[in-house]
Amino acid sequence: MLTDEKTSGIDEIQMVVKDEGSISINPLHTNEEEKRLVRRLDMRLMPVLCTLYLFAYLDRINLGNARLQGLPQNVLHGDPTGVLFDWVNSAFYFSYVLCPVPAALLSKLCPPRRWFGCAALCWGLCSMLMATTFNFSGLLVTRVCLGVFEAALSPCTPLYLSLFYTRDEIGLRIAIYNGVAAVAGAFGGLIAFGNQTARLPIANWKLLFIVEGVPSVLLGFVALALLPNRPEETSMFNAKEREIALERGSRRTRADVGRVLQRKHIIAALIDWKVYAAGVMYFASNTAFGAISAFLPTIITTFGFTNAIAQLLTVPPYAVAAIVLCLLQYYSDKLRNRGAFAIASSMLGAVGYALLLAVPSNIHARYFATFCVTSGTYGMNGAIIAWFVDNLGSETKKATGLPLLQAIGQCGALLGSHMYPLTQGPRYIKGFAVNCGLDLLAALIAAILTICYQRENRRRDIQYGKPDPNALVDTSELADKATDFRYTP
Repeated sequence: MLTDEKTSGIDEIQMVVKDEGSISINPLHTNEEEKRLVRRLDMRLMPVLCTLYLFAYLDRINLGNARLQGLPQNVLHGDPTGVLFDWVNSAFYFSYVLCPVPAALLSKLCPPRRWFGCAALCWGLCSMLMATTFNFSGLLVTRVCLGVFEAALSPCTPLYLSLFYTRDEIGLRIAIYNGVAAVAGAFGGLIAFGNQTARLPIANWKLLFIVEGVPSVLLGFVALALLPNRPEETSMFNAKEREIALERGSRRTRADVGRVLQRKHIIAALIDWKVYAAGVMYFASNTAFGAISAFLPTIITTFGFTNAIAQLLTVPPYAVAAIVLCLLQYYSDKLRNRGAFAIASSMLGAVGYALLLAVPSNIHARYFATFCVTSGTYGMNGAIIAWFVDNLGSETKKATGLPLLQAIGQCGALLGSHMYPLTQGPRYIKGFAVNCGLDLLAALIAAILTICYQRENRRRDIQYGKPDPNALVDTSELADKATDFRYTP
């Protein structure tokens, strides 16, 4: 339902009004009860979501591994320049750029378990159908369809997690979720290595698409059975747990909840310059992200390794990136600071690209640079999403702003898909230089956003007074423009 009316959806919560007129939640439970609920949520939500993303990301990046297993020779007539492969790789991002905003808004109106479950069934089938393609057109169509259905997962996940986790908790959960992409890169390298050594009557690249597509279909049924719906709707909670979950969801902010959309919050997100600034940052990180997913095995072969060994050597950079990402977001949650970690991540990526440019002959230094690039890229992605989950103020503004900045960012993945044509190997100077410059740009924008958020918080403190940190801020009308709302710098 699309509405301009204020909806609470938290009638079960008892509230008390203080003398100052601010509203605060009356504590109805102990810390231990809340910790028990968080542990239960972690055991129910995170394994399903992370496993969904693991295989979604495998289905997305397996094209890079299939390239070394004969796909261009069988389907793209050899593709001596690498241009056809670049277009097949980028076709995924055409739909992945166009679909996130409508997908996220629609997801707010649908039961989450059905939304995520059906999406997984569909993208798994698309991945398996890639094994049946026999020409450029067929491969292009399946990649476009894959992007449509995967756009129903990652752009919608931060909003879904924000229904269950507080601002002090969500950064680490988003980091764990995004870290799965790094694990997928490592896991994908291992699968590709094992697959390349298989001796079966089917082409190795076809077997790869099937092996990595079937689990997504099975996981769709798992999501339909296990993922909880919204806190006020799910049968996962008993009465006490529902009360705690609803109180946690409205802690510090009382926003629009339920299967409703606020028109004015959609417009507010569309005209908020900070969303577009974050989109440029996300564009920078995703230019590297798209290139890494498709070309990291190819780049490592330029160090002098065979195709099979290059597949194996993609594992350590991805594994380290997952650890770095989780550590950064853990301390980001603890310190209630996002901007500094976004700056540090983007600078780490820039250092990696600078090394790849400056040290053309030292294999050890160049391999170390791949660790910097992957860790910086994944760290920046996680920091940006957690930052704007904190700062967009209402469910509808998050459902618009988050996928909007992600859609802008995925244009970077499109660019990254064309950054490393075979004709520029083995140095790939242009690709490394562009990525380095974009990471530096992202660091600059993150610094500007941090300063702007800090100045706005100080302005509101001076004009309206410092709010009680435990008071409930009503953001259902003004979202993050509410006078008592304070941004996370």
